[in-house]
Amino acid sequence: MNYYEVNFDGLVGPTHNYAGLSYGNVASKSNANKVSNPKQAALQGLEKMWHLVQLGLHQGVIAPNARPDLRTLRVCGFSGTDAEVISQAAKSQPQLLKACYSASSMWTANAATVSPSCDSADGKVHLTSANLNNKLHRAIEAPQTSQILKSIFNNNDYFSHHDALPQHPMFGDEGAANYTRLADSYGHQGLALFVYGEDAHTQVKPQLFPARQTRQASEAVARSHQLDPHNTLYIQQNPEVIDQGVFHNDVIAIGNENVFLFHEQAFYQQQKVIEQINSAYRGDRPLHLIEVKNADISVEDAVKSYIFNSQLVSLPSGGMAIIAPGECQTVGKVEQYLSALCQASNPISEVIYMDLKQSMQNGGGPACLRLRVTLSEQELNAVNQACLLDEHTYQRLTDWVNRHYRDRLSEDDLADPSLLTESQQALDELTQLLNLGTIYPFQQV
Repeated sequence: MNYYEVNFDGLVGPTHNYAGLSYGNVASKSNANKVSNPKQAALQGLEKMWHLVQLGLHQGVIAPNARPDLRTLRVCGFSGTDAEVISQAAKSQPQLLKACYSASSMWTANAATVSPSCDSADGKVHLTSANLNNKLHRAIEAPQTSQILKSIFNNNDYFSHHDALPQHPMFGDEGAANYTRLADSYGHQGLALFVYGEDAHTQVKPQLFPARQTRQASEAVARSHQLDPHNTLYIQQNPEVIDQGVFHNDVIAIGNENVFLFHEQAFYQQQKVIEQINSAYRGDRPLHLIEVKNADISVEDAVKSYIFNSQLVSLPSGGMAIIAPGECQTVGKVEQYLSALCQASNPISEVIYMDLKQSMQNGGGPACLRLRVTLSEQELNAVNQACLLDEHTYQRLTDWVNRHYRDRLSEDDLADPSLLTESQQALDELTQLLNLGTIYPFQQV
């Protein structure tokens, strides 16, 4: 049976703005309070999705969370009409209002961790929504994201959904941004790499920025997904690079099938990690562990360019391509390295640069925008087909964005109740385009 990796990208929501909410994310903080362009952001994301379809890959779409999150505002004591709730929060708790307006669900690498059926004991695809409990604006996403994922992967014969882990620091879970799967091919049992920033039983942790993923969370997800312990590794991220702005593993490492590209400072006790991976990997095709030296690309340049937050994809024609943010071309050493990488002895043969400036300025690159899901042909057919991108759906979504999205959004605009109305009207129509049903709270009143 054929297996495919399907990239399910997050559709950028109508309230995309630069609030600088993500402590530890250099780009997010440095662009705080700048004027954003939600329309351009959504169109840039769609263009990337469509480009992957044109490469012959399967591509899906994940709807955004509804924002502002009025439920959270009401739980925090604001009352009255929706417009009154927004007005009250804008005056007395503007930071809370910013959190409730955040369009951060666009970065679906954090939506969940997904294990394929060929790795799980019961032969099902397992999905665990991330609790994202390190940041308020993200911690409020899990319930709605779970509902959206259940509307996409809606066949219980093939898909098993798990609730987000308890909202406690011991179980901090940031989803697939800290999960990599190495395999001989998509349909063969893989080696699951869970990368964590902190273990509750040790003192090895960053000193400046928070470690968002815990070992305890990774272990809990692996148990729920019924993964074979012999094919599962728990690897600690280097706390020193977390303190340099590497808030997720996908900012310092990237893997696909039998290729794993990572910085030489990515992991704690890295030589031991390399030995563990080499020992645990099973496959007929050789494993390519590509360690990027600091002399070639510094951690600072890696964070600035988001080279490791590229997508590494297998091409139907053979070989692999890196889908890189255009920022990689502005950092000379990074572009030089990628060019040389394509000429070296490994499966990577092509680099494709994409303009994702709106997302990048908020701290998320190509890999942040997508959730990787390995599916058999039967499982792919069992997915909500309206959420799979083809030319017709691409054109309809592009038209939808052009009709509903603003091309300018500032901090002051968040106090405007009409933004709420516009957003709800847009998302109500989107649920019909993607055949999602009544997934949003405002549709269930």
